[in-house]
Amino acid sequence: MKVAILGGTGSFGGALATRLAAAGGDEIVIGSRDEARAQAAAEALGPAVTGAANEDAVRGVDLAVLAVKSEGALDTARSIAASLGSTPLLSVASSLSFGPGGVRPDPDTVSLAERIQEIVSGPVVAGLHSIAAANLDEGPPAEDALVCGDDEQAKRLALALAARVVAGQALDAGPLAGARTLEGLTAVIINLNKRYRAHAGITVSGIQLSGTATE
Repeated sequence: MKVAILGGTGSFGGALATRLAAAGGDEIVIGSRDEARAQAAAEALGPAVTGAANEDAVRGVDLAVLAVKSEGALDTARSIAASLGSTPLLSVASSLSFGPGGVRPDPDTVSLAERIQEIVSGPVVAGLHSIAAANLDEGPPAEDALVCGDDEQAKRLALALAARVVAGQALDAGPLAGARTLEGLTAVIINLNKRYRAHAGITVSGIQLSGTATE
């Protein structure tokens, strides 16, 4: 699978690119607003990884991952929409607010992923929100990855990617409407980690996949 990771020079995007490169089997394109930074980050990860400006990174890929910070996600989606075309897009960002009482999810009733879907013509899926960049950096985390979306083929691609980067299971969490809950999980995870000085993740009990994570 050929995968573009937009925001691949950032903490989560970089960790995801590193984990995919280590897993092998995928052609990875790191995308950034700064082409030189993208190419430098790619060179550090080996011959299966290349770098390009965001608009060029998404051309000809099977799946694009929008791994930029939440405040830049909508603008990035607008900038790549024409180049992306009908290619599926995996949104991993969560819009959060930070205050003295803790981290809170976005009060908007429409998820960030659904707002991105209004911008691009290809199917948007959402996932990986409960997985921290620091956990990916250390190796495949012993966590489950949750993915939701309305397009079955797009979900299969996203689930296949997720299965390569976690030691747990990649699970289909239903339609894209569930993205607001998945995005809110990021706030829950951060609050847990802060309170208990931990590296928390999500593991779903009672599910044992009999075949691949994409079934």
